[in-house]
Amino acid sequence: MPVSALAAAALEQLVESRFGLLGVFGLVMLTAGYHRRNADYALIGGAVLALLVMSG
Repeated sequence: MPVSALAAAALEQLVESRFGLLGVFGLVMLTAGYHRRNADYALIGGAVLALLVMSG
């Protein structure tokens, strides 16, 4: 379990350094939607991340 928490923290730092606060928001929404099995949250998070990747 600690290894997965460390990997998640590293991924969050990578996204934050590349895409800023909006990237962290998209990542949190995507993972929250995945864990809660809520397609709306996952779709919003995925769309935010996709727009950030395409714009920069």
